[in-house]
Amino acid sequence: MSDPTRTSQSTRHATGPAGAAARTPAAAVAPTSRHPLAAAFRLLITAAALTGLVLAALGTAAPAQLLTRFTVQANLAAALVSACSAHRARTGRHPVSPRIAGALVPFLALPALLHYVLPAGDTTAFTLPVTTGPGIDRALSPLLLYAFTPLATLADWLLLTTPRGFRPSFAWQWPAYPLLYLAFTLFLPAATGAPSPTVASALTLALAICALPLITIGIDQVRPAPRLHNNRISPTGISPLK
Repeated sequence: MSDPTRTSQSTRHATGPAGAAARTPAAAVAPTSRHPLAAAFRLLITAAALTGLVLAALGTAAPAQLLTRFTVQANLAAALVSACSAHRARTGRHPVSPRIAGALVPFLALPALLHYVLPAGDTTAFTLPVTTGPGIDRALSPLLLYAFTPLATLADWLLLTTPRGFRPSFAWQWPAYPLLYLAFTLFLPAATGAPSPTVASALTLALAICALPLITIGIDQVRPAPRLHNNRISPTGISPLK
């Protein structure tokens, strides 16, 4: 495989401006594509996830035990990946790998679906325990962790990324950790602070864990490309290169 930073034998000994241009790596003259609005939106996702986690920690008697909950782990991952994506969008660097960024969509969707589908008062290791804090904290934390952060991450994927970036291999890579976590809750329920799911609940969870990545990848293959600004090689009217 050729190295774009190296020059060929035919241009190595060239002289003059043409030779200097020929020896300049393409990466050194490629325009930097910065996206400040996308960076600001992803910072908002980071702030929402961290705020929801802090409020959840304030409303429980054992904040450290929240780290064993899947909702907390998924939102921590969303905060870290969104912050990294915001930095790359702001500085014009390559975006985060779709294997990592795309996994946030099913990871956040799973506890959100469980939160709104399960009867009131029921809890699993995939959701947060019932909080005992003030009314505003008890209402705002689930709103941020189960609604705003998943929906904002979904909007980021649909509106700010190009389609068909997810590979079929992601369909078995993304469910690996949630399935391991499900096995952990079955054999060590005391470590998570939540009751062990029944066999029927475990099978339903396993089906949802495997189905959500397939749905995400399928949508990514057929969704239209977002209407983003197309970068040009040169400004209009300065050069014949367009």
